[in-house]
Amino acid sequence: MPPVVPPFLVGLIVAPLAKRLLKPLVRGVVKTSVGIALEVKKAAYEAGENIHDLAAEVAADMVAAQVASDDGRRPTEGAASNGGKGGVADRVEGEIMTPRIRATAGAGAGKAQ
Repeated sequence: MPPVVPPFLVGLIVAPLAKRLLKPLVRGVVKTSVGIALEVKKAAYEAGENIHDLAAEVAADMVAAQVASDDGRRPTEGAASNGGKGGVADRVEGEIMTPRIRATAGAGAGKAQ
């Protein structure tokens, strides 16, 4: 019959070996995980920047289009006015009211990053 070795003696022998082998492995896994998390965070930040840039370009295009369309619809100096009131009677049939877009300087300047 083989000699019986108590489990705590096996633990005393295996623990230092496991520490030597597993510590670098766990360290590598944690280091890789942190690196991946930082890359994902950086990619998300860049995607957000691109979305903000795109939104600013679209807003600028809409303001430019609004200004261009307003230039063509302004009455001449000799045209009869309705007492300065822009009512329903002044509109051409089929024309709809569009909201006015205001361009503000530094709209996002106070936002912390």
